[in-house]
Amino acid sequence: MKLIIQIPCYNEAETLEIALNDLPRQIEGIDEIEYLIINDGSKDNTVEVARRWGINYVVNFKCNRGLAKGFMAGLDACLRNGADIIVNTDADNQYCGEDIEKLVRPILDGKADIVIGARPIDETEHFSPLKKKLQHIGSWTVRKASKTDIPDAPSGFRAYSREAALRMNVVNEYTYTLETIVQAGREKMAITSVPIRTNPELRKSRLFNSMFGYVKKSLLTIVRAFMMYKPLRFFSIIGGIVFAVGLAIGIRFLVYLGMGQSAGHIQSLILASTLMILGFQTFISGLQADLIASNRKIMEDMQERIRRMDYELSSREQGKETEKRDDIREKGDL
Repeated sequence: MKLIIQIPCYNEAETLEIALNDLPRQIEGIDEIEYLIINDGSKDNTVEVARRWGINYVVNFKCNRGLAKGFMAGLDACLRNGADIIVNTDADNQYCGEDIEKLVRPILDGKADIVIGARPIDETEHFSPLKKKLQHIGSWTVRKASKTDIPDAPSGFRAYSREAALRMNVVNEYTYTLETIVQAGREKMAITSVPIRTNPELRKSRLFNSMFGYVKKSLLTIVRAFMMYKPLRFFSIIGGIVFAVGLAIGIRFLVYLGMGQSAGHIQSLILASTLMILGFQTFISGLQADLIASNRKIMEDMQERIRRMDYELSSREQGKETEKRDDIREKGDL
């Protein structure tokens, strides 16, 4: 059983070594632990710090591509290098490295494919009261959209089994945390959460510049994910509301017509007709989107099969290279 711990990095030279030193070297049930960083266009000596520490793999971006792209590139590299379990953590040492064992335990026990660390948000001192409230609201929204019971949706401290990682897709360019939960919930993946600890803040978050920007981007990510995975329901809700408003206005006009007071209310009839037509068209759009979503599901299944074959081929090639190196060493010893 091989575990690879991946860390997205963007100018993390000051804190990366602290985070790396906190990572576990061995875990019961894990035969091998390796470490990988995603260098997301860092301008400092992040890579040098990682290599000096003894990192196993480095994924390099020439320019900053964002957390979501980095996360998916990390998954690809981990799978290609034979990971059975992948843990994602932060380079600012926000999460307690010892708790990685808590994350991987449900996967090792066969109880889950995705495990998300739930931070003690209300007890975290460097979170403002507003941020704590927004964290709870955001997690509640994700729970409703994904039909899961994950208490801390924005947490980046999480573990994936190989099977779950093969099925992951992130299309937004902001963050992977919210979309992957919605995807997991809608695809009926085995997802759970465990309580974890956090360390004192070493630097401010770089994911957002303002609380308003964070809320706006997070909301758009949740809505987009819901539209992707449940388009018929999404458009039916919107179309139903619009149609119902138009119907109510139309009934109001009919009441006035029955009372002989329809004069002067023709505008209501026009508005009612327009809203009812828009509501019906929105529902039709939902049917079309649902057909597209069905095709996307087929494409995702094909993508998973292609990934599986690709990674198995890579693993076999790596195995052959390892055998060759061992043969060379044996001949050298002789």
